[in-house]
Amino acid sequence: MIALISGLAIFGATLTMAPAAYADDTTETQGLRKAVTLAGVRDHQAALDAIGAANGGNRVAGSSGYIASANYVESKLTAAGYTVTRFPFQFTFNADATPAVFQQTAPTPTTYVDGVEFSSMTFSGNGDVTTSVAAVDLTIPPSATPNTSTSGCESADFVGFPAGAIALIQRGTCTFRTKANNAQAAGASAVIVFNEGQTGRTGPVAGTLGEPTMTLPVIGTTHAIGADLANGVLAGDTGSTARVRVDRVNEERTTENVIAETPGGDPNNVIVVGAHLDSVSRGPGINDNGSGSAGILEIAEQFAARGIEPRNKIRFAWWGAEELGLIGSTRYVASLTQAEKDQIALNLNFDMIGSPNFVRFVYDGDNSAFPVGPGAADGPQGSGEIERVFHDYFGSVRLASSETPFSGRSDYGPFITAGIPAGGLFTGAEGVKTVAEAAIYGGTAGQAYDPCYHLACDTYANNSNTGLDQMSDAAAHAILYFAKRNFAKSPLVDPAGPVSTAKFWSPLVAK
Repeated sequence: MIALISGLAIFGATLTMAPAAYADDTTETQGLRKAVTLAGVRDHQAALDAIGAANGGNRVAGSSGYIASANYVESKLTAAGYTVTRFPFQFTFNADATPAVFQQTAPTPTTYVDGVEFSSMTFSGNGDVTTSVAAVDLTIPPSATPNTSTSGCESADFVGFPAGAIALIQRGTCTFRTKANNAQAAGASAVIVFNEGQTGRTGPVAGTLGEPTMTLPVIGTTHAIGADLANGVLAGDTGSTARVRVDRVNEERTTENVIAETPGGDPNNVIVVGAHLDSVSRGPGINDNGSGSAGILEIAEQFAARGIEPRNKIRFAWWGAEELGLIGSTRYVASLTQAEKDQIALNLNFDMIGSPNFVRFVYDGDNSAFPVGPGAADGPQGSGEIERVFHDYFGSVRLASSETPFSGRSDYGPFITAGIPAGGLFTGAEGVKTVAEAAIYGGTAGQAYDPCYHLACDTYANNSNTGLDQMSDAAAHAILYFAKRNFAKSPLVDPAGPVSTAKFWSPLVAK
């Protein structure tokens, strides 16, 4: 899953259970779900993990590890009987050439850990700066409501800013790019963006500036480190000094998407099933997103092995360069004519479905839990129906599910921008599991859903077998359900009422 594009609030979940009467007969998908095994998914993850280990520890887009991953997927699809298409494209590769450095040099000399307590932002400028730290319109302690800080969002925030200082800026309502641009215009020598501070928004910020034009070094860090550097000052010289060093490579590379579709099925009603295949540069990415990639590969294999004849064509896609800004899926959608876009009935996206401290998140297609606004994009008409199918499935097997917004962090983004209904599953990234979620789903409250998110430890061991098994079954159910759906008789229409206000079964209530 792509790192944060902006300072927007993206996580949170409203508990959602399916009603007692299920609209979709899960017996029709039982055979495929039984054929799609945890062992099969894990075998694919093991292969991707081995590829990462043999290629410098990652499978980042444009690298030998990514090429080997794409070759592996193609070989499995070809063996299953699919005709595979490779969709090449050029992109700007941006990653740390050498590890970033972040230190507090005064009043308390401290060296912070790259990738754990901070990270350089994608498309950061390069530089090595040691100087004073100046706060920019901070709110410490933060307001009760996330995504309310406007720190660094207006040029007026920098009136009186001491030129040459490091700008200390709080995450909030505007993009990291906007904050960095304003800091650069005010004469800052570097930028530190720290997390806003509310529950779930305390850990290190991992962000992107969107394009490679920034000249200042820009990093993201935790709320605690930012508050410590602020030293009780909300605007102006904090009395702290720090060192920020960023050394990133920025170059044009070529990578590709891997695409295969069922030979049969209505070409005017295409179900695009996607997962991104690339990892970040720090690790092999076996949850992010070896889990989704392996899951849909196992489903594609079993779909073919069982000789299923779909009413609607299924197009399986493994996207490249998602971690660099949803580039593969964006280029793909942009390559389509309007007529070709109109042929796509919906997009199903599976990005991180094996998080070790998981929650069964379903994208909030009807915006009932996350109204359109900062951190929640509008789900095109029909997205609520996709959401309903997932919630109904989980309810039918007596499992809780929760909602997560269309935050713009994964490859459904270009599809919903094009007006194509979308939905999918997610088990959580760097967000922190709440006490309520731990009571429902198990796991550990106060810890990240995936403590190895975007780190070297995102290996084969960094998955929940239980979560991965449950989410793979749910994915198989939805894919076959929509493959068999008669859109002519039953068009993709959202439920009459918000999904999240139905009468729900709960595992916390006696049955």
